Amino acid sequence: MDLIDSPIPLAALPIAAFRDHLRLSSGFADDTTQDALLEQYLRAALATVEGRTARALIARDMSLRLARWRTDCGQVLPVAPVSAVASVTLVTRDGAATVIDPARYALQADGPRPRLVPTGSILPPIPTGGQAVVVFTAGFGMWGDIPADLRQAVFLLAAQSYENRDGGASEDMDFGIRSLLERWRDLRLGGGA
Repeated sequence: MDLIDSPIPLAALPIAAFRDHLRLSSGFADDTTQDALLEQYLRAALATVEGRTARALIARDMSLRLARWRTDCGQVLPVAPVSAVASVTLVTRDGAATVIDPARYALQADGPRPRLVPTGSILPPIPTGGQAVVVFTAGFGMWGDIPADLRQAVFLLAAQSYENRDGGASEDMDFGIRSLLERWRDLRLGGGA
């Protein structure tokens, strides 16, 4: 299984809000001089929170490549929430691609465990030595659509990294951030992607 994630566009990042969160000076001609650094810490914090929770925060397209379905009756997608499946393509060993008719599958947007399910009895078989490529949209939406506790965890984690950028205190995630993320964690023992 290989998940390919589209990068979050710069315009979708809450750099100005993060600058305000840090209480950086404003009203000067060089207010945005640290924006590249703030972007770096925001991207790292977003990736960390997404990795800890198996949730995409800012909506974007993703592509999942599989050598086989988990079961013929459905494939759990590795992140949530998923709002749409754009396409399912079967690729043979020699690279010939066949786009599957969307009437043959559906999205079961089941909270933390969205699934691609067949509309008939089974998902289309993946060719021997080939793969299935599932393109889908995952994420809560834009920054303001993300639940408040997850937004706060991103800002706190990015701020912690910003404050310790000169190698100061420990880079461990503090208890407050872990507490904000705890209810979003989904243990996937035996039922994962």
